[in-house]
Amino acid sequence: MWLVLSVALVAASAVGWLIAGRLSAASTRSESAQLAIVLGLREGSRVADVGAGKGQIALELARLVGPTGHVFATEIDGKRRQQIRSAAASAGLHHLSVVEASEDDTGLEPNCCDAILMRGVYHHVTQPVETNASLYQALRPSGRLAVVDFPPGWFLSKFFPVKGVDANRGGHGVPPEVVIEELEMAGFSFERRIDKWDGRLYYLVFKKEPGSR
Repeated sequence: MWLVLSVALVAASAVGWLIAGRLSAASTRSESAQLAIVLGLREGSRVADVGAGKGQIALELARLVGPTGHVFATEIDGKRRQQIRSAAASAGLHHLSVVEASEDDTGLEPNCCDAILMRGVYHHVTQPVETNASLYQALRPSGRLAVVDFPPGWFLSKFFPVKGVDANRGGHGVPPEVVIEELEMAGFSFERRIDKWDGRLYYLVFKKEPGSR
């Protein structure tokens, strides 16, 4: 009886894991499509996912812009860069490039992107002046930068503070007002803010004005 129950529980857990995985993939596809609309992406667009992590959104963006477009997935962590390369190769997304970033440089070439995305990344930035200058240089005139992040909260800030960030981050997270101020200082124009993008997340859109270099 206990053996049968144990097998049933294991099976139920496996099914739950598979469903969660599918929901996660579906959520990634849905959010990537929304991001593409807000950023004005189309087939042939060149876009960077800065701090791409495991690359889920970068892969979806590569599918959306098609082989005539290009996606740059930047990441500091070497293991994650290799993970993204492997996933892109397996998916046949040869128009996705993996770029090594550092704490003060995105690693992107000047004027390489029509749009740039930073999702859950800005609150980890330890050198905002240098990083934002790199973002600005990488974006083409009239291009858009999207920052998706969350405000600091007591629990994360107390038990999971981010090391090396400025005190104005609040420990873990970053107030949207701080993001706006810092990116405007870098030369970006603030366009719009969407609160409750996904739970506690907010969404900020910036533009590099025409005629900028």
